[in-house]
Amino acid sequence: MAFPEAFLEELSARNDIVDVVSGYVRLTKRSGANQFGLCPFHSEKTPSFSVNPERQIFHCFGCGKGGGVIQFIMDIENLSYPDAVGFLARRAGLEVPDDGRDVNRGRRARMLELNREAARYFYRELIAPTGAAGQAYVARRGIVSMVKPFGLGYAPDRWDGLLEAMTAKGYTVPELIDAGLCRARNNGGAYDYFRNRLMFPVIDVRGSVIGFSGRILGDGEPKYLNSPDTLVYSKSKSVFALNLAKKSKSGYILLAEGNIDVVSLHQAGFDSAVASLGTSLTADQARLLARYTSQIVIAYDADAAGQKAAQRAITLLQPLEIGVRVLTIPDAKDPDEFIQTKGAEAFRTLIERSGNQIEYRLSQIENGFDLKTDEGRVGYLKEASRLIASLPSSVDREVYGMRAAERAGVSAEAVRGEVDRARNRFASNAKKQREREASAPLRAAQPQARELRFENVRSAVAEKGLVNLLYRFPERFTDAALSGSDFSSPALGRLYDAMKTRAREGQAVSVAALGESFTQEEMALLADIISRDETTPVAADAAIRDYIRVIQEEKNKAARQEDMNAYAASLKQRKGYGDKHGS
Repeated sequence: MAFPEAFLEELSARNDIVDVVSGYVRLTKRSGANQFGLCPFHSEKTPSFSVNPERQIFHCFGCGKGGGVIQFIMDIENLSYPDAVGFLARRAGLEVPDDGRDVNRGRRARMLELNREAARYFYRELIAPTGAAGQAYVARRGIVSMVKPFGLGYAPDRWDGLLEAMTAKGYTVPELIDAGLCRARNNGGAYDYFRNRLMFPVIDVRGSVIGFSGRILGDGEPKYLNSPDTLVYSKSKSVFALNLAKKSKSGYILLAEGNIDVVSLHQAGFDSAVASLGTSLTADQARLLARYTSQIVIAYDADAAGQKAAQRAITLLQPLEIGVRVLTIPDAKDPDEFIQTKGAEAFRTLIERSGNQIEYRLSQIENGFDLKTDEGRVGYLKEASRLIASLPSSVDREVYGMRAAERAGVSAEAVRGEVDRARNRFASNAKKQREREASAPLRAAQPQARELRFENVRSAVAEKGLVNLLYRFPERFTDAALSGSDFSSPALGRLYDAMKTRAREGQAVSVAALGESFTQEEMALLADIISRDETTPVAADAAIRDYIRVIQEEKNKAARQEDMNAYAASLKQRKGYGDKHGS
């Protein structure tokens, strides 16, 4: 049983897509009825993410994501359709009708309850007499007062401690395995995934325990063991301690490398510290951080690996229109060691004096060359000029161009000329790329999702036009003889049939009404189609006739080709039979 249509329409009406999207994306640029911003689903420098308040849809012309407000929440929050409906219902103060078939929503709620019980188990184990090893580690790191705020725990050095405790509470072995808390044995049964580790619950911004990260207490690998991806947890999309850092009044988020670094920073009074989970910062994590701050200070380790990770983080954060500064930590390998030796106030001074990401990257370039030699200065200026040329602001280019010239001991005019040449190369390469795209109209007509690719592009273009007109003028399709089975694209055919049926029955043809019956990729394709006003109402009837004619022509052509192929196959079969029998 589906959600009642009236409920879905009210849900969409009470969750205006511009209001919802604005909670995740800065919509600043306007073009006609559309509002644009940087896409939250892929990294980009030029806004290609469009929101149409009139049609209540979003569409990214870069990555192809699209749909209505429910699809947006599904994509941005990594939720199933029913869970996204529930999310928006809570936002609007609506009660969700019991549809009687939402298995995933029940599984998700059950898994979150299991994670919460597991976090309580780990906490009890840490403070129990048997948790001496975990207690000693916490004391040695000086973070005893952070145990409760972070819900720290201890996974005992046993194969079945958590398994026994959770099954005693009524959870099943398959549930523990699905939640990533246990691993299946080859001969049946299961064993604890986390053993002899300090446990860090990963809590999302809504306060739910979605996973765990366990740090080994001594030497060994891996240093951090993270929950595998589950129904409620995705490591690449989650940020440790963001649930706490989002409440900070500091005005910035402090991005550290490891969980223990974050806890130590909070212990020292830096309550905006967060960390990615076991990996370098990902694009999804960068976009998540950008929702909660306009300023990020990168406080990675001082070693080569830390500096490389900082460069990657800058690359991901720079296009998101937030300020990025990078902390240089002198005479210490990481923030924790610096605070232990120099104190919290000295670290706060480091933050206040931290350079922006352009200064940091210029200094990193400088470190790679010997500026006392002509060869070193030339190499430095070429690489620095490429960086400066990529800056969108002419003021930034002027200021940092002069700084680079000063460091290399050359005139500002020389650097300005090199920067101009680099910009000309960028512009030339961009023009060639546009020309390549313009020379491939058939490729441009294809949907982003590979599983929806068109085999007959001429027919598919007409099919898209027909779907567009059916969405905009449903009353003109109540008597249309064409059906979706005539389409070359199965996805477009299904969309057409569903919309035409609704039009004939006098029901609304809307994204909200269609969303539950189609995949996210199909809804993105629909959003792409209906975001384009290609025909005026006056010309709609003529366009409908033209589109139907093309579709029928291509269908007949395909049928003739199929007959010819069948005839050729039969001739080949008869020839083979004759050769075999000597006729």
